[in-house]
Amino acid sequence: MGKASIIVYVTAAILILLFLSYSPKKHSTHRHRRLKLRSNFTFTTSHQQHHDKVPFDPIVAEIERRREEKLWEKEYFEHSHSEFAAHDSAPGDESQPEWEDFMNAEDYLNDEDKFNITNRLVLLFPKIDVDPVDGFVSEHELTEWNLQQAEKDVLHRTQREMEIHDKNHDGFISFSEYEPPSWVHNADNNSFGYDMGWWKQEHFNASDADGDGLLNLTEFNDFQHPADSKNPRLLQWLCKEEVRERDTDRDGKINFKEFFHGLFDLVRNYDEESHDASHHSDNSMDGPARVLFDQLDKDGDGHLSDVELLPIIGKIHPSERYYAKQQADYIISQADVDKDGRLTLTEMIENPYVFYSAIFEDDEDEDDFHDEFR
Repeated sequence: MGKASIIVYVTAAILILLFLSYSPKKHSTHRHRRLKLRSNFTFTTSHQQHHDKVPFDPIVAEIERRREEKLWEKEYFEHSHSEFAAHDSAPGDESQPEWEDFMNAEDYLNDEDKFNITNRLVLLFPKIDVDPVDGFVSEHELTEWNLQQAEKDVLHRTQREMEIHDKNHDGFISFSEYEPPSWVHNADNNSFGYDMGWWKQEHFNASDADGDGLLNLTEFNDFQHPADSKNPRLLQWLCKEEVRERDTDRDGKINFKEFFHGLFDLVRNYDEESHDASHHSDNSMDGPARVLFDQLDKDGDGHLSDVELLPIIGKIHPSERYYAKQQADYIISQADVDKDGRLTLTEMIENPYVFYSAIFEDDEDEDDFHDEFR
């Protein structure tokens, strides 16, 4: 960033802060809405978990990760040492300090001197406005920012999972080290349908990009989150899983009926959310479904193979980029006051609730004035 750009940002930030500091305070008879941390922590991960919003602010994300680490350490200890699970605490547990003991995170976030949201937005704005540096945050720039935060969260959880499964602590996971959930051992091959394939060696082998029989951190991250992988073998495996799950007549491929009553709904929902299209009835979508089916059916045999599903697998299993763009589109729709499709620093400061909505306390009145937003 050039000197001129830095001077512009600093000058704009000072003027905005001065304006805000001298503007009269609003008052409300309602109770103030506080920022409240959530937790996405689950000890047993599943590929079908609900997708949660990623915190816009890296400080908030780090606080959430550190709080989750405390929960993970407790669950991991109980998982690894079942002899202590029935007791209220493990030996020496009382001496282990909790994150909240040396910082009450929610009090920190609601303390104007420690965590001032206006100051945070002033600081973060030039980190987002990078392509190009023009004094505006575009949908593309905000998507890239959200994606960076999401990838950090995903990789952090993958590292935590590796600690569980890497029994010999060599930084790699073999198939024999990887332990599926207990219900997999007690189920027959068809009991859980789609879930079962995720615990088979075919999934593991497809994730093993270099073919050495071990998963490093990147490969294990792909194993955990195949929709975000660039590994063609893993994407092909995803397609095979879809055929196995949707193939109700067990002929090894997808006919139009199986496509229409399963996969097409996922593709349609993806397209409608991407283009903000209106919802259509099932009957009206029979024609578009047939058109798409015929486009995918390259050999014209009236069925879709796993190879023919590859062009739409990204819509069946949306990636983190898809969700990052969704989040960016929503933020811009809420904060873009002049409706020019981009955000200024002023627009961001005037609409802080949009950027920190993931940690708002949900049981407050929407009309409450957010006094903590200085």
